[in-house]
Amino acid sequence: MIPTALKSLTPDGWLLFSARVVRLFSYGALSVVLVLYLTGIGLSASESGTLLTMTLLGDTAVSLWLTTRADQAGRRRTLMAGALLMAAAGTVFAVTRNTAVLFLAGTIGVISPSGNEVGPFLSIEQAALSQVVSARLRTEVFAWYTLTGAFATALGSLFAGLLVETLRKQGATAESSERAVIILYAAMGMVLALLFLRLTREAEAPAPDSVTHRLGLGPSRGAVLKLSSLFALDAFGGGFVIQSFAAYWFHLRFGVDAAVLGGVFFGANLFAAVSALLASRLASRLGLVNTMVFTHLPSNILLILVPLMPTLPLAVGMLLLRFSISQMDVPTRQSYTMAIVRPEERSAAAGVTGVARTTGAAIAPSFAGALFNHPALIGVPFFLAGGCKIIYDLLLYRAARNLPRPDVGR
Repeated sequence: MIPTALKSLTPDGWLLFSARVVRLFSYGALSVVLVLYLTGIGLSASESGTLLTMTLLGDTAVSLWLTTRADQAGRRRTLMAGALLMAAAGTVFAVTRNTAVLFLAGTIGVISPSGNEVGPFLSIEQAALSQVVSARLRTEVFAWYTLTGAFATALGSLFAGLLVETLRKQGATAESSERAVIILYAAMGMVLALLFLRLTREAEAPAPDSVTHRLGLGPSRGAVLKLSSLFALDAFGGGFVIQSFAAYWFHLRFGVDAAVLGGVFFGANLFAAVSALLASRLASRLGLVNTMVFTHLPSNILLILVPLMPTLPLAVGMLLLRFSISQMDVPTRQSYTMAIVRPEERSAAAGVTGVARTTGAAIAPSFAGALFNHPALIGVPFFLAGGCKIIYDLLLYRAARNLPRPDVGR
């Protein structure tokens, strides 16, 4: 039986959901092998961390430039440009070992080392989805949108592990097996472009009824910038344990290979998917901000406990428990941002807050990479991540009293 929220989707809405699945499948697959691949072709852990930082910073610049112009230049055109940048970056990563070229491709192109959204896609899709569903159903639609993405990430992680294992059994080297995943990532970028090509004018932004200023924002600029600063702190913490580095930590700490890592992160993202769906129900009772804080805070305590576990089963169990509640703030955060801004500001608002998150996340991997060079310090990124995220939760709860009320009751 199709949920009411999904029944309300237009053909454009279903295209956006399909694009989300293709993209997050690719991100999930890439995140399992990326650091292993980079270190396998000669980069050190520290160099890999710096490359990931440059990749995320480049994604930030690309996203900011594209999303703040998307409503004026055309959402379909902007989404297609992002998809082509994704395909180009994956192609370059697959065909060269040159560090300088890799840095350039990572900076200009769209590469997701975390398994999470990068590039202009999420911001523009949120704006388009908000346009084609009622305010009453927005949080539930975003919950399903988050769920489908988490499922796709989980399947991508599992597929990458199985693909690498299968190719290794057939005699391929670890490097060539992992490169196959990079090639798949590039191909998926082209599939994404074809999906976006089918979007209609219904997905485009309405004509503005107020003057927009810098960054494509108008009256909501102050609130969006305040939220952006908080989201940046949260993402900075998350940048210490992006999925590529979390996978690398399990490899260093317990000797886990890519095939097993794929299964671990399949399970983790599966738990995250289910948790996202529960978010809309909680939000209808607790409110959007309360749901964000009350679920995110305990998940960060669990994150701190992961490196303290003495065995692989306990560490995996703690990770899965953490993922079972860690994503409940995502659809509520997205819905809240869309609810407090005007329709013609939505792409820009989602873009600015998304860029703030990407910027925060981009800074941390270089520090995490340096810590991974020292065996005694490989657990520290988890402590830093959890601590920063707990501070974010407390600051958000306090700041919410002075932020605009959403356009729907909760």
